[in-house]
Amino acid sequence: MNAEKPHVVVVTGLSGSGKSTAIKAFEDIDYFCIDNLPLPLLENFLQLCELDMPDLKRIALGIDIRERNFLTNSERIFSVMEEAGYRFEIIFLEADNDILQRRYSQTRRIHPAAPSENQLLQAIDFERERLRALRSRATRIIDTGTLSVHQLKRLITGAYSHLDQSEQVSVQVLSFGYKYGVPLESDLVMDVRFLPNPFFIESLRDQNGSSEPVRSWVLQWPEVQEFIADYCTLLLKFLPFYIREGKRYLTVAFGCTGGKHRSVVIAEAIAERLKQKSYHVKVFHRDIHLE
Repeated sequence: MNAEKPHVVVVTGLSGSGKSTAIKAFEDIDYFCIDNLPLPLLENFLQLCELDMPDLKRIALGIDIRERNFLTNSERIFSVMEEAGYRFEIIFLEADNDILQRRYSQTRRIHPAAPSENQLLQAIDFERERLRALRSRATRIIDTGTLSVHQLKRLITGAYSHLDQSEQVSVQVLSFGYKYGVPLESDLVMDVRFLPNPFFIESLRDQNGSSEPVRSWVLQWPEVQEFIADYCTLLLKFLPFYIREGKRYLTVAFGCTGGKHRSVVIAEAIAERLKQKSYHVKVFHRDIHLE
């Protein structure tokens, strides 16, 4: 791997799943961004960037089904980038059909694969099938169905804002509620529903895990302290191996029933211990305000 080559992120996925939002998030953290670059220009574009802008280290490219040659030429394109020594990855954004349908009905935009509004569902299914092979090639898949625009931006920013530190890994610690679904972007998922639940304490029920009363109540239990210590030991043992293999980000998710109490406390506690070991850590509570 040539360390002087720019880090290139290809942002792709289903129409309506948040590609434009992701590109804007990359812009906010100083990636040089281009949306829908014609593919025949890609190789020359990267060469020009390297020759004329040698200080340019981070590039994000938004490419989707509107670029008609992308699907048929994607493997050749990726091979060219790999042979040239570029550090690149593919982020694939997706969401369930009902989510995509609702987003299109709210914006009243026409799906790029649909000849009319009445054929929206067929267009989504068609696009999903066409992108199946590309999805299997992706280095990161993000389900945006449960994410707001701001949450998606924070997710991108947290994972990619510090990647100039090539020998470090960005750890995102995520809390969630199982009743809202497991976050598909997670690399490691831990169910903490076996821990004592403050939901059944009337004075704590309406508070969340970021409040001191809930935090103190959860952390008072010996099994909670034992779990935090053991899980941190496991993470700290294996994080160097992720770094050795070139892993640039790791998402560790903790889930409780509603994502409001236990998972929040555990995520904060784990993140704090990783920070004490000088890891770059971001915390994201996906479902804390949904209850």
